[in-house]
Amino acid sequence: MEPPNLYPVKLYVYDLSKGLARRLSPIMLGKQLEGIWHTSIVVHKDEFFFGSGGISSCPPGGTLLGPPDSVVDVGSTEVTEEIFLEYLSSLGESLFRGEAYNLFEHNCNTFSNEVAQFLTGRKIPSYITDLPSEVLSTTSGACSQDHLALHGHEQGGFEESKVPSV
Repeated sequence: MEPPNLYPVKLYVYDLSKGLARRLSPIMLGKQLEGIWHTSIVVHKDEFFFGSGGISSCPPGGTLLGPPDSVVDVGSTEVTEEIFLEYLSSLGESLFRGEAYNLFEHNCNTFSNEVAQFLTGRKIPSYITDLPSEVLSTTSGACSQDHLALHGHEQGGFEESKVPSV
């Protein structure tokens, strides 16, 4: 019996603050943050991410953010590109519709974590997934959430191209 094809799965990590969170978070939040993380999954020669426009894709490193600040090797998968695109199409019609995006509770990192687990059975690093609760545990963070909700500024897309339907 022939061994299955294995496809590498990478997590691209971007610091949206470009280092400012590390310097300013102690003053603004009273707590040290290393970054404001945006993540995406790279598999089958494309980068997949979630924002207010839904699930999108682009060539690796091809978002408006440029190259990632770091790349985490999540593992390998036997999931073929065809099955993966069917899975993404299903997610895009259910859990990860654009209108489901929420900066603190259902964001790009939620998507990356979900997809990483589907492909490899492994979660993305907790320092990324724990960031919203860390921010919201501060007085300033809780006030920011209220302000964003009041003014409808919960956005978060770097829309390049929509994931094709299968």
